[in-house]
Amino acid sequence: MVRRRTGFILLASVLSACTAMAPGIQFGKAQTKPVAEAGDEQLKTEIRAITPKLVREERTLREQQVTENISALMRPAKPYIIEPGDVLQIVVWDHPELSASMLPAAPMGAAGGAGAAASPMAQAQSGFEVDQTGVLEFPYAGKLFVAGLTPEQAHAQLTAKLARYLRNPKVSLRMLSYRSKRVYLDGEVKFPGVQAINDIPMTLTEALNRAGGVLPTGDQSRIAISRDGKTYQINLPLLVQRGVNPSAIMLTSGDVVRVLSREESKIFVSGEVTAPRALIMRNGRLTLNEALGEAGGISPVSGDARQVYVVRRNSSESLVYQLDANAPDALAVAEGFELNPKDVVYVAATPLTNWNRTISALIPGALPTAVIATTPGR
Repeated sequence: MVRRRTGFILLASVLSACTAMAPGIQFGKAQTKPVAEAGDEQLKTEIRAITPKLVREERTLREQQVTENISALMRPAKPYIIEPGDVLQIVVWDHPELSASMLPAAPMGAAGGAGAAASPMAQAQSGFEVDQTGVLEFPYAGKLFVAGLTPEQAHAQLTAKLARYLRNPKVSLRMLSYRSKRVYLDGEVKFPGVQAINDIPMTLTEALNRAGGVLPTGDQSRIAISRDGKTYQINLPLLVQRGVNPSAIMLTSGDVVRVLSREESKIFVSGEVTAPRALIMRNGRLTLNEALGEAGGISPVSGDARQVYVVRRNSSESLVYQLDANAPDALAVAEGFELNPKDVVYVAATPLTNWNRTISALIPGALPTAVIATTPGR
């Protein structure tokens, strides 16, 4: 009897002493963080229960963010504007001498050398560059400031200038080389680099197609467009799902388009699950239910289904969401709760599992000995 009572006392004392030392993340005690230094604001970690109401709020917030991101990018197409660096082809019919100065000198006796300046088709190789001040210099017309004009407006201005010296001048003006406007593509595309903007409006889909398309390692749901110090996140599959044409997203000169890798969109599942692992999102979407299923589900031996957590880091704070998987509607709620890239899904251990692991780590064999001591007949 004395031996049995001693075993009970030993077991109770060890379990009570290890309650505060149990391993694992203790979310229930992590509501606030202590002040690190004087003057620092106290950091709080809010734990929000995953409920049908929360799922609806999260879905509404996602839709608002998508709308806000693309609204600034969806602008009507505009005509091409001439800027410094562009090269224009200008032909004055019946006056080939006006463009002959821009032609390369033909070697003596070369075929076509004598009539190169007389043919308008030969003049197609001539070009007049707009200098860095936006000025175009042309014979008789002098210096014309054409930066900011469309080719049609520049044509009208040049024709009016030549009309002072020529009777009814017939002028052809078109873009020969587009060198002033460009966008930059980076990341998971076949041909990253610079794409020049020409008279065809540069849309997001046009830029991606010119770059050879998105690689299989690219994440079409995470395309970043940087413009004027601001970054816009584009989710192509979601836009198509909502009936929004991605071709309506117009790019402007200086935009940087980066297609992120699928490896940068991982979800981490850890804790008391059958197979902890890092999961890759599918077209930018992965629900909590799918993540747990990919990890083999909650461990029936050591996992606490009431403590399924999602840890999310925003730009200014950390958020923790908790799901009670024992609730009747838990599966439906978990299927509606969408995860974000870099989210951590953690399943806590049961209190008994924590005690057992702590005792085994501190005093190997102590728990089996205590159990044996309290067993009748020992």
